[in-house]
Amino acid sequence: MYTDPAVLGQHAMEPLDPEFPKKAKGAVLVAGKAFGMGSSREQAAIALKGAGVLAVVAESFARIFFRNAVNVGLPVLQAPGIRQRVREGDELEVDVESGTVKNLTTGEDVVGKPLRGLPLEILKAGGLLSYLKRPQ
Repeated sequence: MYTDPAVLGQHAMEPLDPEFPKKAKGAVLVAGKAFGMGSSREQAAIALKGAGVLAVVAESFARIFFRNAVNVGLPVLQAPGIRQRVREGDELEVDVESGTVKNLTTGEDVVGKPLRGLPLEILKAGGLLSYLKRPQ
């Protein structure tokens, strides 16, 4: 089993789009409902991060994927209706703390569900391991 994020990133989303890793660097991935369904291991989130995805914004997330993403330091934001308001190639700015996605291409803002509490603290620390290693 591979654990290197760069190696995993070369195979991110491979069944859906073999070219995804080439397009993912510096991108915000916008997805539909129950994103991450069926990916119960943290390698799914690590692969996206290893491919260069900066954040994932979805209509909704599978619970396990959502927590794994936070734990590996991959920003995630639930934003109902996002797929209808963003086109491929749009430049986005994501603020998980306010729950806002700014579409810099269209000038439109989409308000999602902000991260709060422990998940936000873990994400701000850079992931669960960094959170646990931080000075008290």
